[in-house]
Amino acid sequence: MRPGLALLACLPVVLLHAQDQRPEMLRWMDSEAQKLLTARDAKIDAIRTVEEAERRKAAVRTKILDLIGGLPDYSGPLNARVTGSIDHGQYRIEKVIFESLPRYYVTGNLYVPNAPGKYPGVLMPMGHWNEGKTAGQRICANLALKGFVALAFDPVGQGERLQSYDPRLGASLAGGSTDQHFMNGPQSILAGENFARYRIWDAKRALDYLLSRPEVAAGRIGCTGCSGGGTLTTYISALDDRIKVAAPSCYMNSFKVLFSGPVGDSEQSFPNFLSSGLDQTDYVELFSPKPWLISSTEKDFFTPAGAKIVYEEAKRWYRLYNAEDRIKWVVGPGGHGTPLEVREAIYEWFIRWLNDGKGDPREQQVTMHPNHELLATRSGQVSAEGSRELNEIILERLEARRKGGSVEEMKAYLRRIVPASSGQPAAKSLSTRKASGVQVERISIQVEPGLSIEGVLYTPADGGPKPGVLLVGPEEALAKKIVAAGAVVLALNPRGTPSPDNSNRRLLGDWLTNTRVWLIGLNLPGLRAADILKGVDILTARKDVRGVRAAAREVSGVWLLMAAVLDGRISRIWLDRTPADLISAVQAPIHRNLHDVAMPGFLLHWDVPDMVKAAGPGKILWTDPANWMGKVIPLKGNYKYRYFEQPDEEFIQALLR
Repeated sequence: MRPGLALLACLPVVLLHAQDQRPEMLRWMDSEAQKLLTARDAKIDAIRTVEEAERRKAAVRTKILDLIGGLPDYSGPLNARVTGSIDHGQYRIEKVIFESLPRYYVTGNLYVPNAPGKYPGVLMPMGHWNEGKTAGQRICANLALKGFVALAFDPVGQGERLQSYDPRLGASLAGGSTDQHFMNGPQSILAGENFARYRIWDAKRALDYLLSRPEVAAGRIGCTGCSGGGTLTTYISALDDRIKVAAPSCYMNSFKVLFSGPVGDSEQSFPNFLSSGLDQTDYVELFSPKPWLISSTEKDFFTPAGAKIVYEEAKRWYRLYNAEDRIKWVVGPGGHGTPLEVREAIYEWFIRWLNDGKGDPREQQVTMHPNHELLATRSGQVSAEGSRELNEIILERLEARRKGGSVEEMKAYLRRIVPASSGQPAAKSLSTRKASGVQVERISIQVEPGLSIEGVLYTPADGGPKPGVLLVGPEEALAKKIVAAGAVVLALNPRGTPSPDNSNRRLLGDWLTNTRVWLIGLNLPGLRAADILKGVDILTARKDVRGVRAAAREVSGVWLLMAAVLDGRISRIWLDRTPADLISAVQAPIHRNLHDVAMPGFLLHWDVPDMVKAAGPGKILWTDPANWMGKVIPLKGNYKYRYFEQPDEEFIQALLR
């Protein structure tokens, strides 16, 4: 076993006691993730030569680009302009705007030494600070004083690039920076791509702008950023050969540790990453043997323990190239961010590798500006300058690529993401009680080795075969009404439900569980549809059940519809306030709970109405179809609409017929 591998091998044992305290769903997901990472370890450990390393690098680069949906095929003009400048004697700050894509504007600040000459350039993507580019001014100003041209630019959803911006409020309707990213994340996935492609493209265009400046020496370009800026530093450095030196901060971590922690927002964790045999170290290895500095802090949620795993593997990889001096890891004090010790390590790294070691890495005092003094637009927002929203760009590409798919192709797609049943599920009784003549039994159903879900079985006191009804979710009040109408009812909670309380982030749905599941190559809506079919198995095996119906509200109705398309045993379903389609969630800038139906690429070929057709004629009772903000919308078609406070009984009878 090579040095460092002992640490990797023993990690699950080290974490065992902590894992035992975690929810069963998280333990199961993490167990699957660790299996994938262990398999990756074996492949990395088998690489012994530069030739083998280069073959893996080529395959990894292709895979990453495939996972994000490639990069935009666009080479149009930047249409860059400088809108203002602040002179600080030895350097100046220029306020710049350029186009990443047509009518899709990026705002930035360029820090330029005033003395004539050619200087190394440094690209500085920003972390998830709402203020955007102004968060980078201390580092950028110091780099300018040390003889670098530095460009800090606003990420989409931050600074002057807020999405769903309401000028009356002076804020985004979607919330803060990460919440805005979460709006575009599931939209991209439904469209068969990943939000990361647009973040990476912004960075490539920012790099184009930096290199267009006459003050910049094209062959001497570095990149640094913290947190989400560390993410983008990692991506762009690995994927763009023009970056010669990289220094991401407070980001790099192995998913061996990270998976159970802050897996990040939509650009930081994309579907099939771990199941494709990847981990964060692959980005460093793609960059090798060029100089790469990993920076951490002692109390960061991107832990030093996870960073150490990345560093140890990367160090062995760089050893293949006889370049161990080009990989370094530093740990600064405090929490998430770039303390002085880390900032000076970054300055030293760039001075050493981009400026022939000429310069003083010690930080200097610089003038710090409030946000409004560094704005590049007149209004403070690119939307007022005519910039498009990102959902418009996602929709434009989706419509250009969209083509119809057949029912059989859709069923084949659903079978890939909805695991097939492997026989009658193992179930056990947890408790039983009687209430108003109805037996109420709480049961547990094993859906995976090491993972069970719960349900409540309601059985009327009078004997004889009765319709069976599966309710998706903890629908106690509705279950009692259906039992009273003469049915056996199983109210089932598919895995990961009820969802965590996101009342403080009301639009997002269960983004975290969905993210973890898609990292390991699975799909949570598909798994939940499979759980529904386990409930159907339970009901059909009962002697007192004659035929199975099912009902679901809101977004869980999509999972039920998926199950009904695949399994003819469900004779009728009732959807209540379920969104009528998926495309409208991409057409709108904000939505609610879209993560919970994010099926990769589904919208390229189908939509909810296609599932309705595939389920069969007359099979669906649909009341109060809704949009993706939960508002009931009037639609033509076979929909039923309640009057104010209309009770459920009429619809229950229609379901049981």
